[in-house]
Amino acid sequence: MKRRVIALLFAVILVVTGCNSTAVSKDGESKSSTGNTGSNETVEAIMARLTIEQKAAQMVQGAVYNITESSMNTNDYGSMLSTFGSSFLNAPSWKTLILKYQKSAVTSTAGIPYIYGNDAVHGVNTAKGTVIFPHNIGIGAANDVELSYQMGIAVANEAKLTGMLWSFSPCLAAAQDPRWGRTYESYSSQNDIVAKLGSSFAKGMIDGGVLPCAKHFLGDGNVLFGTGETLDGEKRLIDRGDAQLLDEEIKSLLTVYKSMVDTGVKTVMISHSSLNGTKMHENAKYINALKNDLGFDGFVVSDWDSIHNIPGANLKAQTVTAINAGIDMLMEDVDFEQCRKYIVESVKEGTISIDRVNDAVTRILNVKKEMGILDDPMMENVKADVETTGSQKYRDLARTLVEESLVLLKNDNKVLPIKKGTKIFVTGPAANDVGVQCGGWTLTWSGSSDADNSGKKWVSEGKTILDGLNALATTYELTIITDVNKAKDADMTLLCLGEKTYAEWNGDSADISITGKLGLAGNAEAIKLAKDLQHPTVACIVAGRNVIMEEYMNQWDGIVMCYLPGSEGDGVSNVLTGKSSFKGTLPMPYYSKVEDIRTDKVLFPVGYGLKY
Repeated sequence: MKRRVIALLFAVILVVTGCNSTAVSKDGESKSSTGNTGSNETVEAIMARLTIEQKAAQMVQGAVYNITESSMNTNDYGSMLSTFGSSFLNAPSWKTLILKYQKSAVTSTAGIPYIYGNDAVHGVNTAKGTVIFPHNIGIGAANDVELSYQMGIAVANEAKLTGMLWSFSPCLAAAQDPRWGRTYESYSSQNDIVAKLGSSFAKGMIDGGVLPCAKHFLGDGNVLFGTGETLDGEKRLIDRGDAQLLDEEIKSLLTVYKSMVDTGVKTVMISHSSLNGTKMHENAKYINALKNDLGFDGFVVSDWDSIHNIPGANLKAQTVTAINAGIDMLMEDVDFEQCRKYIVESVKEGTISIDRVNDAVTRILNVKKEMGILDDPMMENVKADVETTGSQKYRDLARTLVEESLVLLKNDNKVLPIKKGTKIFVTGPAANDVGVQCGGWTLTWSGSSDADNSGKKWVSEGKTILDGLNALATTYELTIITDVNKAKDADMTLLCLGEKTYAEWNGDSADISITGKLGLAGNAEAIKLAKDLQHPTVACIVAGRNVIMEEYMNQWDGIVMCYLPGSEGDGVSNVLTGKSSFKGTLPMPYYSKVEDIRTDKVLFPVGYGLKY
């Protein structure tokens, strides 16, 4: 979902309203309704007293910076979501903010607690001080079900400290084309790997007390290059494009979501993309298949403003189409109130049935009941296993995942592990940059490099690859050289190359070479320097996809695919020195050139990975 970088506007006025509303009842009669949820009130009892206006409010989700406490008290919206601001909040500040709005919700006429959604795609990445785990592509390289489960528990516990009890993760895209800007959000190109890792992560979140959301239904990783969506005059290369799939391929994708249903996942987010020419946000066939054939009894949420991109003369028509297609909650950063009104109008006009609304709201309330928010809206009984975010326990877990996610692609002359007593020249723009390690969806939508953050660590508690080497220098009798004027004195060169930080379509590129437009500015210079030095060279690639690099491979004795390791970059150093061993394997095929993408011509196949 697109996240605009905008300062959060905090409302300070709480207005408690007591006015009655008029609604259309299930049998078409008008009624008036007031009342607040009690701790023992059933979903059926709540539904019986809600007006159509109150029901419609449960079906929309607005961005936090566009909802005041007063408007929440007046309308009691079903949900709010985080977006990325220019002022970063820590966990206690987030929880304080969220509970302010919750007080407004529970003292409203409808009195229904709302749920707060957040893109916790590799940790609770909208809050300061949290652990930033490897992105999904790295989790796929580690391919460890138990570690994925433990990561889910860890993210859930840190989320509980913030009050954000609904996480828009895991992403179940099986990325087929590395030119897609969301490739790093995918565990693997293979559905079976995606299913097992997504399910284990979701199970961890559920057991940790947080609501996961499987996304993006359906086929977002299968979109074709060149079919990307055009929005506001901007043509995307591949993001939000069209997946052209046979019935058997669709069936295989549906099995991934069946695994999530079986795991107990209660929310599913619809994909921005199209399937065989039909936008998923209007695709009643497959949304109904999710609910009826796969047995999904939770609720379906749209993606960020995505109903605006389906056919329809105006937003009202698009709202009708989306709701009738089976979407239960509309994620609308700005137009949430307008959509609420459109739902009410459309029921009265007969273009949306009251049965469809009742089904949607019942699903939403059932999920709220099951997660406990109806009975404990102020989260008095929500307890985390850690007292603060960023605990050593969870940093250690993230570091272990980093270590297991590294893939050794080349190791000529056993250049790795680095031998004791080695003098190492460390160079390249990814050697000492936490922001590059973390990638997109880190504090802001696209993240930031340390270099673009005035040289300060983007995640202040994070450890870089260079930090890790310096920490091990004494134990392993290493001499770490970073001064280019002393580079000739080294025994070997550690060449750390990376990509710029990006999210979604900003990462779409026809050129995914390591020195292409999304490669870090210093990559080419560092490659040349390493070549000129003629030392044994190990290249560490910090990137969100299998970048094209074949033209340089003969210059390097060792190649390590690091993907996007997150805040605990010292895990990379642990493996380079042999403190830990290589365990990772490629979760996606590695291509020599872009012309080979989605063919059998691969440089390294899925599952490839050397060991010490």
